[in-house]
Amino acid sequence: MGGFIALRTKDRLHLVLGLSAGLLLGLVGFDLLPEVFSTNTSMTLGVPTVSIAIVLGFFLLHLVEKSFATHEPHESDYGSEHDHRHVVGTLSAMAFIGHVFLDGVGIGAAFQVSHTLGDAVFLALLIHAFSDGLNTVAFLIKGGRWTAKAKLLLIADAIARTAGAALGSYVLISANGVALYLALFTGVIIYIATSHILPEAHANHPSRWTLVASVVGIAAMWIIKAHGA
Repeated sequence: MGGFIALRTKDRLHLVLGLSAGLLLGLVGFDLLPEVFSTNTSMTLGVPTVSIAIVLGFFLLHLVEKSFATHEPHESDYGSEHDHRHVVGTLSAMAFIGHVFLDGVGIGAAFQVSHTLGDAVFLALLIHAFSDGLNTVAFLIKGGRWTAKAKLLLIADAIARTAGAALGSYVLISANGVALYLALFTGVIIYIATSHILPEAHANHPSRWTLVASVVGIAAMWIIKAHGA
């Protein structure tokens, strides 16, 4: 869904990305973090184990991107075109598809623990899937291959997520194990929202309305959590 919206709203993509970032950050702060900390209370060297997993998830994605150069800096919007821009766009989109399979595993595993945790993860992945689609197409638009290539990658994205969810439903994981997995996932979401979505949303566009869109997203998640509690 997010990818097809990106194809149709390229001129206002920064507003949609700003909203998506706000939704993700609100979900992390109001839903995912409380869930993982209440589900897994173990400590490692005086620090909550889930805290370590969150930092690890953030750092691992950063390390992978730096190692494989899959993240084109948003400052490149202001610079000259590079010969490798097509490769960067495709690699970035493929990197997103690679991790959505593990996202699907997470939602299947979460429902094994409880419906409350499953619902929280489902909402997280729904927003995450939306922003993934936006980013997949956004990177391809920047790489100059946003038509047939973008649609094929969106289909692959959906297949990978569904396959991951099916696998997660059958693999037995303890509640503590699921919490650690989701803590890693939370770190990844924080990284994507702050390192990908927000910089992309603010690049080459006035920041005021993008910031408003982000605040609306955070407020929406606050209201949803307050009424769902």
